[in-house]
Amino acid sequence: MEKEKIDHIISKFPETKGNLIGILHEIQNEFRYLPEEELRYLSREIEVPMTQIYSIANFYNRFSLTPTGEHELCVCLGTACHVKGGQNVLNQVKKDLKINEEETTEDMKFTLKVVRCLGACSLAPAVMMDDETHSNMTPDLVKELIKSF
Repeated sequence: MEKEKIDHIISKFPETKGNLIGILHEIQNEFRYLPEEELRYLSREIEVPMTQIYSIANFYNRFSLTPTGEHELCVCLGTACHVKGGQNVLNQVKKDLKINEEETTEDMKFTLKVVRCLGACSLAPAVMMDDETHSNMTPDLVKELIKSF
């Protein structure tokens, strides 16, 4: 357990109960997921029930309760992306990484997510690698994107 890291994160938030989502974001950024042991420590330290923490963690897609890869690859399958070949892009990613949606590669390098909209419909089909949106993707382009990481 990494108490020091959690204590440091808590110290950034003078009003902890009103900033629980912000604290969870910091923990997610630090560990790339929300580890149970650290959440239990957080619960005790800020006096918020675990049920409330898990309720938030399960509600927001941004949070993960299982370890995620170093890079998050999101393939959009919203209407515009789907119509313009998003499924073909997804199939290529699954083939290249040898994982399915919501899975992480064995080497912990990539986590694959499918989203319904990236808000980039004019760029369809779009994928997001970490925080960067890539437009007009094709199976060949996504293959090159993966290789670049």
